[in-house]
Amino acid sequence: MNAFRFAEKVVTLHADNRPFLYRKMNMDKSVDMTHGPLLGKILKYSIPFALSSIIEQLFITIDVAVVGRFGSSEALAAVGANTFLINLFINLFVGISLGANVLLANLIGQRDNRRIRQAVSTTAMLAIISGFFLLVVGLLAARPMLTAMKTPASIINDAVLFLKIYFLGSPFFMIYNFGASILRSKGDTRRPLNILIVSGIINTVLNLFFVIGLHMTVAGVATATDIAYAFSAFAVVRLLRKDNSPLRLNLRAIRLYPHETKRILYVGIPAGLQGMVFSFSNIFVQSSINSFGPAAIAGASISQNFDAYCYFLLFAFSSACVTFVGQNYGAEQYSRCKRVFWICLAGGAAACLIGNLAFLGFADPLLHLFTTDAAVAHYAKTRMFTVLLFQWTAAAYEIPSAAMRGFGHSLEPALLTIFGTCVLRLVWIFTVLPVWPGYRQLMFCYPISWFLTSIFVGTLFAFYWRKYFGEVKG
Repeated sequence: MNAFRFAEKVVTLHADNRPFLYRKMNMDKSVDMTHGPLLGKILKYSIPFALSSIIEQLFITIDVAVVGRFGSSEALAAVGANTFLINLFINLFVGISLGANVLLANLIGQRDNRRIRQAVSTTAMLAIISGFFLLVVGLLAARPMLTAMKTPASIINDAVLFLKIYFLGSPFFMIYNFGASILRSKGDTRRPLNILIVSGIINTVLNLFFVIGLHMTVAGVATATDIAYAFSAFAVVRLLRKDNSPLRLNLRAIRLYPHETKRILYVGIPAGLQGMVFSFSNIFVQSSINSFGPAAIAGASISQNFDAYCYFLLFAFSSACVTFVGQNYGAEQYSRCKRVFWICLAGGAAACLIGNLAFLGFADPLLHLFTTDAAVAHYAKTRMFTVLLFQWTAAAYEIPSAAMRGFGHSLEPALLTIFGTCVLRLVWIFTVLPVWPGYRQLMFCYPISWFLTSIFVGTLFAFYWRKYFGEVKG
């Protein structure tokens, strides 16, 4: 069975009220989350979710690996210095695309063809507006932002060049993400994933060609990424243009419909702002890393890639926890909610820990793929054995937060998580680091913030656990 068809199975409506777009699907293969064994179903949900995220992360990893291995340490640092800054801008609009997904899924459930078409048109226009907004801001703010982050003078010109070229592709990036959200709203995750796979191949080949063949270094990896994004955008538009459902994209009808725009932004902006807050705090971390010089920047950039892959393994179980708890809580299957929580907590922590140990165990050969500079490798390894060693502990707040969202409490865990993983890191940087300076000491802000956030969120979760499940056995 093709695992990437998992989203087609996750239909939360009752069997006699399923959206019309699902009628032709083979519903006997759907995941019944409220009956039967849970472990296998959670794995079938989590594994393809993680794979999709991992493929997207490959874009960044390929850029870092190629420029680090075939360029220079300074070029690698220039690319790495932009990671958090790019995420700061991108996350807002990725959140808005999530709002489009939620609205379209809701309208599909209501079988409102007219408003589905309006929502698709609105989503397309928001993609265009978002893309060109990012393009303008990226071009104008590149140097001021990098200067404010204390980017070393030896790499700032390359960093600015990379950022400007990268943001030239932002309209394509937004079109793909919003277009993929339209397809996913009806459960079609396989075709967006296929597009990402082909885009990843294009990105890899062009990276090697531009960096090794044409010696373009940072300009080469940024250009390759833009071209890969362009392919993704044209591919998803082509799929939407050929779609036979009300989700079909009519290029002549693209416009903003006020009601649909309001609903998309109502859901999307809070999600995007939360992502921006995380990136904002990480910009301060990056600024502190920058003070240690280009080798530290390059080493941190390499290590951050490993963090991302392991986090996706954890986040996949977190997403499964939200969905499975949500459905079973709605069905008043409280004992199953408890089992879902424990399976996802164990699975998320174990998957992340296995990923952490795998990267740590093969640290030297993996780092050799990215750099031959001993100083860069030293900083990367220092970060890995300070941050990656403890990343699995984040399951202690990620999974409880997911469970709380599953039974309708999303604001409280979100605020506690933002405080624990963002505010506390800033406190560490501005109060502890000045009296206890050092690169490793800076990296301690990650495990310490995970530990304290787990206490905050765990305490809140214990309250809700007693409230909802205190008298339930199983």
